[in-house]
Formats: sequence, structure tokens, C-alpha cells
Amino acid sequence: MAQNTVEKTSVTLLGLGAMGTALARTWLAAGHPLTVWNRTATRAAALAAAGADVADSAARAVAASPLVVVCLLDDASVGEALSATDLAGRDLVNLTTSTPAQARARAEWARARGARYLDGGIMAVPPMIGVPEAGGYVFYSGSRELFERHQETLGVPAGTVYVGEDAGFAALHDVALLSAMYGMFAGAAHAFALIRKEDIDPASLAPLLADWLTAMAPSVHHTADQLRSGDYTKGVVSGLAMQVAGTPTFLSTAEQQGVSPELLSPYFELMRRRLAEGGGEEDLTGVIDLLVR
Repeated sequence: MAQNTVEKTSVTLLGLGAMGTALARTWLAAGHPLTVWNRTATRAAALAAAGADVADSAARAVAASPLVVVCLLDDASVGEALSATDLAGRDLVNLTTSTPAQARARAEWARARGARYLDGGIMAVPPMIGVPEAGGYVFYSGSRELFERHQETLGVPAGTVYVGEDAGFAALHDVALLSAMYGMFAGAAHAFALIRKEDIDPASLAPLLADWLTAMAPSVHHTADQLRSGDYTKGVVSGLAMQVAGTPTFLSTAEQQGVSPELLSPYFELMRRRLAEGGGEEDLTGVIDLLVR
């Protein structure tokens, strides 16, 4: 009886940092022929033992597979690593963290060298790679046809989310979500600082803080709806005027607790500016327009 076997796509991976190594291990575990290259060759030893072909140059690595995935330090590293390679006919997927402008420029750079291009933004840390239940995923943007062609292979390490033909959109989504994350971290840092000198166990505040942030998170849908409609007074529960009136309490509490207000003050200043422009009946959505130059 003939066996029904499906040949797995061959993959070349450039870059074996913590993330690159995690990606490599998942493709190997899934049975994909894998060629790897890293500037520091010793990092490839364990992968070679697991079945990866270790190339002695980026050029040889690129030549080994039609699908080339790059996961390096930064955009400059990508240009340097690929400068002496023949990209003609290759499908280049760039998972290196970059700005939207860098991604768009790299897409044009790749097309000029005969390659098809996808940019990616990884929304995961290395331990989440290859663990579907961890919820990690990668934003992809650029050629839809290229994404659909390789979606199954790209989906082996983490989930895939396609966000548009514009090559810069993956990086933009990546940075947008991470920016919101750092804003959340800033708020949590201020909250913990307020209780730092008190006889309050941080471990007792943590679940309350997590639950509160979880409860507040769905408000982003309301903000998005107001932005789409242009009506910032739609569905307002607590208007900007009322919220600005309450900000002195937060600043006074910080002062009394010996805590710097520097994480809150910039946002409160934007709220006051929007109120001065006559947005008292609005939600906080108008602050977004003050940020856009």
C-alpha cells in the first residue's frame, strides 16, 4: 500500500537569537527541511544535532530554499546579511523588528532584487513559539498571494494574522499594540509606587489591578467606534470636564505618597488641553487627535 505523504516546505532561517532558535526548533519538529545561518556559527550547533543544515554563509543559506525567513537584530542587520545574496525568485519573509517606514523600504529593496516580500511583527516571546495554547501570533503584511502560499508553514511556530498589502502595516500593528502595553505597564508602575511605603502587600493589590485593567480593556471598542463616527460625545458616561476636575486628586495623592507624577502628568495635560478647546462633553477620545501631528 502506498503511503500518503505530504512534502513539507523547505525553509531557510537567518538569525539564531532566542526568537530565531525557537522558530527553528518548531519547524524542525514539524518535519520541515531547514537550513540555518547565524553570524556566530556556534549558536547553530544544537540545531545541527536536531537535523538542521547549517550554512557557512548567508548566500548559501538563501540559495538552499525558496522560502527565506529573516529574524535578525534590526533592519541594518538585514541589509548587511543579505547584501551579497542572490534573492531572485525567493520568497522573503522578514520577521525582524522594524518601523513601518523601514518595512516599506525593505519591501522595495527586496522587489528590486527579484524577491517577493512579506513583513512580519511577532506578538510573542520565545517560550510562546510552538505552543499554540500560549496564544502567540505574528502580524503579516505585503503580498496577500505570498502570505496565502506560505500560511501553513508560517503558522507552524505561531498563529498568523494578515493585516494588509501595505508592507508597513505589520510593523505598525506590532508597535501600536506594544505601545499600549507599555502604557499599561506605566499605569501599573504608578499604582504599585503609591502603595510602596505602606503596609500593603503588593501581592494583594496585583489581582485587584489585573481585574480592573481587564474590565477597562473593552473600552477600546468604544474609542474605535467614536473615531470611526467622528462623534466623540457618543455614549459618553463620564465627560472630559468631569474627568479633568478629578485629576488634582490623583496628583495630590501622588505628592502625599512621595511618588513622582511623571507617568500621569503628560496624559492629564493633554486632557486639560482638549478641555480648553471646548471638548468638555466629549469622552477621552479627543486626546488622540492632539497626539497626531
